[in-house]
Amino acid sequence: MIKDLTLKLETDAARDRSLNYAISVAEVFGAHVTAMASSDPITFAQYPIPAMPETVIANIRAEKEREARAAIARFEEAAKGRGISYEHEIVTHRLPQSAEAFAVKARRADLSIVQQMENTDEDNEIVIETVLFDSGRPVLIVPYIQKEGLKLDHVVCCWDGSATAARAVNDALPFLTRAKNVDILIISNEKTEDPRHQASGEGIVKHLARHGIATQLKVQQAPDSSVASAILSYAADQGSDLIVMGGYGHSRLREFILGGATRSILASMTVPVLMSH
Repeated sequence: MIKDLTLKLETDAARDRSLNYAISVAEVFGAHVTAMASSDPITFAQYPIPAMPETVIANIRAEKEREARAAIARFEEAAKGRGISYEHEIVTHRLPQSAEAFAVKARRADLSIVQQMENTDEDNEIVIETVLFDSGRPVLIVPYIQKEGLKLDHVVCCWDGSATAARAVNDALPFLTRAKNVDILIISNEKTEDPRHQASGEGIVKHLARHGIATQLKVQQAPDSSVASAILSYAADQGSDLIVMGGYGHSRLREFILGGATRSILASMTVPVLMSH
C-alpha cells in the first residue's frame, strides 16, 4: 500500500507539473504527502558561490526563500482544497546536500515524486539520481509536459529478468492492481536472450496473476543501444499512462551514476515513469 509520499516541489509555478500529479496520487491511495522545497541560492553544485558582495548574496538567498515559500503556499492550498493529509519543509542546503536530504526523507516514505528535468540549470536530475540510488524506495518521475493527474488505463512494465526489474514490478503493485490493462514488455536482444537472465516473461506473468493482475506479454526486437527508444515508442503507440522500469546505473568512485538507457528515458519521456533500483 502507498500511504506516504515525498514530493519535491517546483519553485517555478509556470512549469510545475508534479504538484497536481502528486495530489492525484495521494487522493487515489489516501496517502500523506511530505512536500519539500529548496531555497538553494546557486543550483550548480560543482561550482563554488562566486565572489560577490554579501548584500548581493543576501538578496539572492532572500529571493530563493520567497520562491520556496510561494511553492509551499501553492502546495498547501492544493492539499487543503483536496482534503489531503500533508506536511512540508524548506531545504536550505546546497547541492548535493539538498538532494541527499530529500533521499533521507524518502527512506521513510513509500514513494517519491519528482518532476523531469526540463532545463540544464535545474537540480532535478541530481535529485532523481540520488533518490533512486540512495533512498531504497521507488521514485515516480513526472514529465514536464504532464497535464493530467494519475491515470491507470494502460501500464507498461519493462522486463529483462534482472533483480532491478523485479524490484520495480514489486514496487509498482499498488498501481498495477488498480490498472485496467497491464503489458509486460520485453525488449529482445542479446542480453535478454541469455538464458541466465530468465527474461522470457512467463514467470512474472504468472506471479502477477497470483496477485489478481491480468497481463499481456509483449516482445519487441531492438538492439541494446536502442532500448530506451523502443520502450518510449511502444508506450506512445499504446497510449500508456505509466511506465514501470528498473533504474540502472554503475558505480564510479563509490557513487552511482545513471546508465545510458535510464538517462535516455529520463531525457525523452512523455508519460510518468516509476523507477526502482
